[in-house]
Amino acid sequence: MTESSLRSVCVYCGSQAGTDAAYIAAGRVLGNAIAMAGLRLVYGGGTRGVMGALAESVVAGGGKVTGIIPEFLIDREATRNELGHLDELVVTDDMHARKHAMFERSDAFVSLPGGIGTLEEIVEIMTWAQLGRHTKPMLFANVNGFWNPMLTLLEHMAEAGFIHTAHLVKPIVVDEAEAIVPALFAAPHSADDEGSDATIRRL
Repeated sequence: MTESSLRSVCVYCGSQAGTDAAYIAAGRVLGNAIAMAGLRLVYGGGTRGVMGALAESVVAGGGKVTGIIPEFLIDREATRNELGHLDELVVTDDMHARKHAMFERSDAFVSLPGGIGTLEEIVEIMTWAQLGRHTKPMLFANVNGFWNPMLTLLEHMAEAGFIHTAHLVKPIVVDEAEAIVPALFAAPHSADDEGSDATIRRL
């Protein structure tokens, strides 16, 4: 990717803080990096947990934030007055519309630590890549090895022959939050890298 083609980054992450302080810290580091790079954050609109730390850091760094949240989740994952700090808020009717809007507004996808919702979102994006619906970079922020079980499962599925277009499903894996934005700028589109069968790119 180049600076001209990477303008916005979708980040999936938990609406809870998790049990390791490193998760919140990673959200803050990534938020600051997104702001410093002049990128727009696209995220799920929450003001709590890793979500909140991420968005707060982008705003504090003078960056732009688009929060996309279904009406029924506003009081569960956000504080209404804090949502006013975002420069763009999109309220959708349901989860499906939320995910579609996030996809349409994003040039790359990052998954910080989170729960079932976070997992479901990044897996759907990888599924769309496998089906040839996009070639946008996908990245796992493997903070303190959080995503290791998922990465092992992906490798197992590929070895078992169930990821039939591995050249289209190549999530990048980085261990440090500071490496996320540079890795996105350095990432080729999946379709430009068909020569390798590796399912995961570890940086």
